[in-house]
Amino acid sequence: MSPTRLTLIRPDDWHLHLRDDTMLAVTVPAAARYFGRAIVMPNLKTPVTTTAQAVAYRERILAQVPVGSSWQPLMTLYLTDQSDPAEIRSGAASRLITAVKYYPAGATTNSASGVTDMRKAYAVLEAMQELRMPLLIHGEVTDPAVDIFDREAVFIERQLQPLMADFPDLKIVLEHITTREAADFVAAADDHLAATITPQHLLFNRNHMLVGGVRPHYYCLPVLKRDLHRQALVKAATSGNPKFFLGSDSAPHLRHTKESSCGCAGCYSGHAVLELYAELFAAEQALDKLEGFASLHGPAFYGLPTNTDRIELIAEPWELPAAIPAPGGELIPLRDDQPLQWTVRSLAS
Repeated sequence: MSPTRLTLIRPDDWHLHLRDDTMLAVTVPAAARYFGRAIVMPNLKTPVTTTAQAVAYRERILAQVPVGSSWQPLMTLYLTDQSDPAEIRSGAASRLITAVKYYPAGATTNSASGVTDMRKAYAVLEAMQELRMPLLIHGEVTDPAVDIFDREAVFIERQLQPLMADFPDLKIVLEHITTREAADFVAAADDHLAATITPQHLLFNRNHMLVGGVRPHYYCLPVLKRDLHRQALVKAATSGNPKFFLGSDSAPHLRHTKESSCGCAGCYSGHAVLELYAELFAAEQALDKLEGFASLHGPAFYGLPTNTDRIELIAEPWELPAAIPAPGGELIPLRDDQPLQWTVRSLAS
């Protein structure tokens, strides 16, 4: 019989979009509700490419942290064709830059400034390898001849394997993996490669997005795949393998930008990230593996200490709001059509 209550070391979110300006008043308190830290994505409308920009963005984020919360944003830099190794060294010296994010140009939201040819970034990658600064990868090719459902697997073959051969000591996180090929590749690789897995890719497949009509709030990039891929991700996440850890990829877009003729890619899960994961782990009879996935594996890979306090989860259903008010409109929470089965009730002593 599954437990109805469990305590966890306070978890962290290793892949989070907060956006900027007025949206921070919604996204930051949600992130700080029970996480200790979060890796903050740098793909703002004006990408965060320098340490000075990251420091300024961090201050805007910290201004929205609720009083009494110790939650901390871990800042990243956006890799471009023009990125300078000196900037990476400056960021590392500041101790405020945790990682660098690689977006293939044109792959996803605000990625137009991304890398057009990985070889143009090799000088930066050499510096990162020396500094042991992780490279966070959106792992998809943007070749229009490659089917959108195949872009992650093709990326692994064409770009990730050569990259790892050229930089064998570079720490890499393949973010928001979506395929059996990615799960198998990460599991078989050495300890320099890890992966994050989102709640949407564990709970849903492409039928949820497409059967009975297009449901834009399930649309994200990389896109949801066949259920055989979802099952492979579930196996990886619940395996206890330290190479896999929590990264929500919570990505807020206002409702009218999702429900449009060209809807934005991204699922908003910031309202209930841990509750969504807990539901999946409970369904798989793997709640004993949740603390590793949510609280231990990420800090170990990044070389950071685990959090020292704990949170409590209770098997108690609650109704999600149909919409969450946000500046300029509203956000539709991931899975707004049925109750969630787990509640973060209190801090455990």
